[in-house]
Amino acid sequence: MSKIVHPYAHRLVILRDWRSRWFQVPKKYKNFLETDIFIREFLQKKLRGFYIAGVEIERRGKLMKLIIRTSRPGMLIGKSGEGIEKLKKDVAKEMKRKKITMPEDFKIEVTEVPTPDADASIIAYSVAEGLEKRLPFRRVLKQVIEKVMSSRIVSGVRIKLSGRLGGAEISRSEELKKGSIPLQTLRADVDFAKERASLPYGDLGIKVWVYKGEVFSKK
Repeated sequence: MSKIVHPYAHRLVILRDWRSRWFQVPKKYKNFLETDIFIREFLQKKLRGFYIAGVEIERRGKLMKLIIRTSRPGMLIGKSGEGIEKLKKDVAKEMKRKKITMPEDFKIEVTEVPTPDADASIIAYSVAEGLEKRLPFRRVLKQVIEKVMSSRIVSGVRIKLSGRLGGAEISRSEELKKGSIPLQTLRADVDFAKERASLPYGDLGIKVWVYKGEVFSKK
């Protein structure tokens, strides 16, 4: 019997860290969880097009820090930090509208992704971008996979598309794979991401797996 497990959750603690880190025993666990999910979903919609690789949230006492990983930090930060200030105001405004308590100390930190061609989230967005420009999906898949496999640290990549491909009446799935993707090996560094491409005839689902080799302990 086979079970499909999320590649990120499958490697938590072994290779991955939590995306929300609370350095205290939360008395309001439900409120913290709802706030983190809301902020992450809001930022993913708001920053679509900024090549965001992920949003991590840290809470320590009265401090809440958002760590945004992107391949183009200059686009997000803006001239002399104007982009960050505007983003903080937008997040505060949205939290107030949803009647969520704003933390006393709120910070946003932007970090650069060193190898964007090996990050599943950025790869998934680049596929969605090509599809939304109405390019043929097979050409988009081939071009993206060739670009990803040219990176030295990537050992395998797999991209799957689902929906009304090419505007067909009946939805179907197509996938392209190059290299190996050992999903059951826990020490295998497999990055995974999902994205959605919005087209006039419906949305297309995109899934990306990127294998970056096996990770062994330093001992």
